[in-house]
Formats: sequence, C-alpha cells, structure tokens
Amino acid sequence: MSVHIGYAAMLEQFPPAEAVALAALAEQHGFTGVMASDHFQPWLPQQGESSFVWSVLAALGERTTGDLGPGVTTPTFRWHPAMVAQASATLASMYPGRHWLGIGSGEALNEHVVGTYWPEAHERINRMFEAVDVIKKLFSASIAGREVRHAGPHFRLETTRLWTMPPVAPEIYVATQGPVTAKRAGRQVDGIITTGADDERLRVLLAKFDEGAREGGRDRSKLTRVLQLHLSWAPTDEEAMANALTEWPIAGMRFARGDIRSPFEFEQLARSVRPEDFAGRLTVSSDPDVHRAHIQRCIDLGFDRIYLHNVGRNQREWLEVFGREVLPRLAR
Repeated sequence: MSVHIGYAAMLEQFPPAEAVALAALAEQHGFTGVMASDHFQPWLPQQGESSFVWSVLAALGERTTGDLGPGVTTPTFRWHPAMVAQASATLASMYPGRHWLGIGSGEALNEHVVGTYWPEAHERINRMFEAVDVIKKLFSASIAGREVRHAGPHFRLETTRLWTMPPVAPEIYVATQGPVTAKRAGRQVDGIITTGADDERLRVLLAKFDEGAREGGRDRSKLTRVLQLHLSWAPTDEEAMANALTEWPIAGMRFARGDIRSPFEFEQLARSVRPEDFAGRLTVSSDPDVHRAHIQRCIDLGFDRIYLHNVGRNQREWLEVFGREVLPRLAR
C-alpha cells in the first residue's frame, strides 16, 4: 500500500511565492499533498515571514495536484467560525476532493493580536469544538440548500448559509497533543492532527482517538490520522544541529507555548535551548536512513498521512535527497 508523505509549507520561514514553488518542487520529488501553516507572526523574528494562509492555499491548488489544507487554522479569535467555513468551502469548490480543514485551539502568539481576552487552555478547547459545530452546521445546511443559525456559549450565527459550497464538505481534522482532546475529536470530527513526539505518547493519542470514535458509533477505518513531523537534515551533523538551533529551537522548549505572545519573547527563551534538548523531540542527523527509520516508525504506529518539515533553509537539497533516498523505501 502506498504511503502518503506530504510537504509541510512553513509560512513563518519562507515568502509565499517561494513556499508555493517549494511545494511544487516537493511534488516533483514524490511528496503528496501540502500542509501550510497558519500564523499571524513567526515563532522567531529571524524566521521573518507570516503570510496569509488562505491566499497561499489557493496558489498551492494551482501549482500542485495533491491534497492541501491549513495546519492549522484557529476559528475562534482572529476568525469567526463562519468566515473559516466560507474560506474552506470556497477552496474545496475550486479544488474538488483535495482540500481538508485543519483546526486548532490557538496560541497567543497569533490570536492575541485582535485584543480579546486570552482564556486558559480548557476554554480554548471548548471554543474550538463549538466552532467545529458551527462549521459543520454551515457545511451540512448549505449542501442541503437551507439556512442555519447557532446560539452557544461562545458564538452566535444569525440565520444564513454558504452560497458557494461543494457537493461534498471538506473533512475536518482537529489538532491536539492531549489524550482528552483526542478522544473528543474521535467522537466529533473526521481526523486528528498531531506533531512528532515519543512513540508511547503518540500511541496513547491514537488509542484515545480510536476510543472516542468507538464511543461515538463511528467507523474508525474512515477517519484520518495525520502527523506533522519536524526534522533537521543537512549534509553534516553539525549543519543539521546548527539549523535546528537557529531555525527551530522551539522543538527543544520543554514547556507549554500557548500563552507566549511575541516572537521576541520566544527569541529570549530560545537562548536557553541546547542540543540535548532535542532528544526525543526532533531528529537531527545527516544520515537519511536515520530519518527514514523514524518516519517508518510513525507509519507503523498507524498514521495515515505524514507531512514533513525540514527546519533548515536547505529545502531544495533536502527534497532531492529525501525524494531519492527516503520516500521510495517507506512502506505501510
């Protein structure tokens, strides 16, 4: 069975036109599909970018042929769920069968900019699932050609519908790193998105997602398990580690990041990250086979799609090497 390995387009690191060109190049080297990050600010000032994900996704649809979606958008602070539903429905109408909607509970780095109260994690998660409910209502009602309304603890929607809507709604995936949210996602959405971690944590997360699906009377075989996997490859181990420390020190930060509001705060915190902090959190190696073995373990855990992000700026060289030496040797 073929393995779905996609490209993670990190819009914090690359200007939009370059990100689109890299995704097209990734497809030429055997990658399937694109997950594009949704940020208002980069993690670190030196990353230097943060383009509007929905514009980039439309361009990606023109330049590539695989699946595409935001990894992930937050329909609760900067955006009302109705606006995310409209953006997603439009993209799905333009590129039938290709678009999926990745949703998260948000981080202060991106969401505090609109000046609203920043709640604790449990409230952010509740807001996220209510937003999912609003989006699903809009999708199903609009496909049926009728209007819908919503009045909940966090959102209101006056009687309306989406006037541009594909015959089949985009699948909705919820991002989480916690087992409680994973179980809830199994009951309510079409898939789960998480990021790389140790095998045991990922195993527990997937088990909770499946448990939620069973409790909700859903066919777990029809649900999608998605992993965004950060890695650092370069021609030498020294270069790979330098790229990790410079471009993606957040992988070595062993604390919650959801309440940090500024790239400049992250920059200060990044100074404390040491090479040993990446252990078990980011594979740093010049050996393609080390990366292949890690990706294969993730496939064996049960992930249906894996989107790879090489943290360095050496994207073209990395895509060529992995397209030649890693992707063909992966198997389900």
